[in-house]
Amino acid sequence: MKRKISRGTKVYLATHGVDMRKQVNGLAAVVQGVFGADLFDGSMFVFCNHDRKIIKILCWDLDGFVLYYKRREKGCFHWPKFELNEDGTVSVSENDLNRLLDGLVMEQFVPKKNYAAI
Repeated sequence: MKRKISRGTKVYLATHGVDMRKQVNGLAAVVQGVFGADLFDGSMFVFCNHDRKIIKILCWDLDGFVLYYKRREKGCFHWPKFELNEDGTVSVSENDLNRLLDGLVMEQFVPKKNYAAI
């Protein structure tokens, strides 16, 4: 099944591994405490465990929370090294989230080569 993310959806990544035993209430507390964001504005909050094999995504869907869970059987997710926004969060595009969930490196975190003109 292909994921569908609405255009303009804000996607925030947790900068550190999170205990994956946390469910909706525990992750919502992390969002409020760490992100300081509004849980009910339709944003997606992405969490990864310490060894980067499990991802959970928490979002509000009109009348309740949705918790997505994905576990990699082989390898791990390519969780990037972060440069935080001014508010201390990291936000990515919908395309970057799809790349992350597909096991690829997110486009905005791919190192760019500098080619000097000869």
